[in-house]
This record gives sequence, C-alpha cells and structure tokens, in this order.
Amino acid sequence: MSGLDLRAIATRARDAWRSLASLDHGRRDRGVLAIADELERRATDVLTASARDVARARDAGLSAAVIDRLALDERRLATLVEAVREIARQPDPLGEVLGMTVRPNGLRVGRVRVALGVVAMIYEARPNVTVDAAALCLKSGNAALLRGGSDARESNALLGELVRDALDRAGLPRDLVVALPPLDRAQTIELLSLSGVVDLVIPRGGEGLIRFVTEHARVPVIQHFQGVCHLYADEGCDHAMLGELIVNGKAQRPATCNATECLLVHEAEAATLLPRAVEALVAAGVEVRGCERTAAIAPSVVPASPADFGREFGEKILAVRVVGSLDEALAHVARFGSGHTEAICTRDYARAERWLREVDASCVLVNASTRFNDGGELGLGAEIGISTSKLHAYGPMGATHLTTTKWVVYGAGQTRR
Repeated sequence: MSGLDLRAIATRARDAWRSLASLDHGRRDRGVLAIADELERRATDVLTASARDVARARDAGLSAAVIDRLALDERRLATLVEAVREIARQPDPLGEVLGMTVRPNGLRVGRVRVALGVVAMIYEARPNVTVDAAALCLKSGNAALLRGGSDARESNALLGELVRDALDRAGLPRDLVVALPPLDRAQTIELLSLSGVVDLVIPRGGEGLIRFVTEHARVPVIQHFQGVCHLYADEGCDHAMLGELIVNGKAQRPATCNATECLLVHEAEAATLLPRAVEALVAAGVEVRGCERTAAIAPSVVPASPADFGREFGEKILAVRVVGSLDEALAHVARFGSGHTEAICTRDYARAERWLREVDASCVLVNASTRFNDGGELGLGAEIGISTSKLHAYGPMGATHLTTTKWVVYGAGQTRR
C-alpha cells in the first residue's frame, strides 16, 4: 500500500461530489436503490466473502463479540437491503429552506440545507457500515471515503465495488464512494490530515480507535465513544416488564453499543425483583456481577469490582447495583454513563419525566429497551453512527445529520450603510 495516494483519491471524490450539485434528488435516490438491487443480485458473493472473514477471525482467536459484528447472514443482508430502500423512500434532506424572514431593509434572508462535502468513515469490523455509509452519503449529497478494518477486508472490498458498480448503472460517478483498503497508522494519520479536501471524519469502533482519530485529526470529527448504557428499575416498577427489558437489552446482541451494561435497582424492589431477574439473565447465558447488596440478595452473582461500573463489556456480562433512590440512580448515570443510551422502567409519570429531563444522553427511554437507540429503529432507515458528542449531532445520525445549512439572501439592489 506504499503507493496509495490518499490526497489524489480524496480529491477525485471531491470532484465527484461537486457534480452532485446539479442533480435532483431523483437521481440520487435512483443511485441508492441501485445499491439495494446490487446487494440482492450479488447476495451469494457477499455471504461468501463474509464467511471467509468470519473464518479468518475464528482462526485468529478473535472474541465472539468481534465475530458477531463481522458476520453477515441472509437475515442481516435482507435487513440491510430494506434499510437502503428505506433511505431512498425518505424525503430529500437537501434544499430545505429554514426560517426565511424579511429584514427592515427589504432583504429576504434564510438558511437552506446543504451537503457537507466529503465524509470519511473509519470503522472496525461491521461490514454493513460500508453500505449504510455509502447510501446515507449519497442520499444527503455527499461523497464517502470508507476505511474499514482489516478483519472485514474481503467483505468491505466486495461491498465497496458493489456500491461503485451500482453508481455506474445509475449514471453517477464511481468516485462518489471509495472503499479504501485497510490503512496502516501513518496512512490513517495522512487521511485525517486532509483538511480542505475531507470535510468530516466519523470514527466508529472501539474507544482506542475513537481516541486515535480524535487526537490526530486536522478535520472535524464526530465522536462515538463507549456505549455504557444503563437501565434503572424504579420503585414500584413492573417486574415482568423489567425482566423482558433487561434480557433483551443485554442478551439479544451484547456486542452492540446500545446493549445494556448496567442494571440499577431501587432498594424497595431489590428483594423481590433481583432473584427473578438474575435467574432470567443466567438462563440467557449472562454473567451477572453485582454490588454487595445485590450479592446478599442473589448469592449466585459474581461480586462486582469497582471497575465493572462504567465499563462497556461488549459481551454477556452485566453489572448490577442497588440504589436508594432516583437521585442516586441519576448520580450513578451522571458519573458512569457515556452519553449514549439510558432507560428507566417505571409506572410513575413524574419520575419518568424527571429521567427524560435530567439524564444527559443521546437517547433517553421510558419503559423500552436500550437496544432501540438505533437509526433503523428510530425511523432513519439506517445510521452512519451514533454521536455521543453534541456538535454537530447527538445520537443516531441519518441522512439529514450529514447536512449543514448556509445563509441565502435575496435582495433588490440594497447596499449597506
């Protein structure tokens, strides 16, 4: 890869992006639909490439969590195809006029929604990101530079070419989407330094990757740090509902960033709720690590260490703590949460509203699994990532979040005094 000219590649992507300005949203939507069609047409090839990546990961002794993120099967591929088609069905995010007003001097001023430009994605495992990012960037009028991880190199390479072939068939420039090969450290830093060519970098992966990108980038970065997600069982909560929420949140796909990592239980409910909840979790294959009060109620749990709170396990391990009040639960979340997803199980309207108001996270839920903090589940079709920073977006990012606004002014010869 020593001969890889990243600036030239990014410049071609920027030139291709400029060509989008003259195209209506119908052309972009046809490109998005062509991606979905090509995924269906080449499904066997995609599944074969994924199987090779998974086999190589198993041979390398990678964790079950990594392998889960790598794997594409028929169901996941069908979900991916439908997500791309949902993106195409959404309204055009470009050209929306916001806040047009008339100034005292007669000028009409307002803002209009426009594309960002060239968006670079740097991500680990998750080959579905290659398709999600390509479709969302095309929908929002952006070009995409996609640097996937080496663990998914065969899947990413195939999906990248598949997307470019779809662009060809839709009459759009291939260079709107470039799936880069896995880059070494120096090449990644070079990509992050392309100020004036790349407009935004979105890292998606482990905390180490996010910190590396943030520390070395010379272009704006949208951060997606850890998903340390909590579920709080409030005083008087529905125990059956709580059991379903915690098993779903922790055990359905524990490697995802919206999986529940810690259960907080009000002390008034602990004695009756915890034995059943722990039993259900253990039956689902979850290792429960509890505080001293939890261990006294449910002796089968593993004693938790201080490091277990505020930790993104990424596997079937759950921390549990008994708290004395909603205030204590809020304080715990404020200290150990990562700004990702926080849920409460409650029957009390006032406490639910207080949770929604006071918890600082990109998605706050009442009586619903943390697993719903997902672009597809929240109506975005797909997401390019979940931002845990507050600028320029907060939470799952769809096509609209890959835009910005510019001021437009209509005059009739006015000059400034």
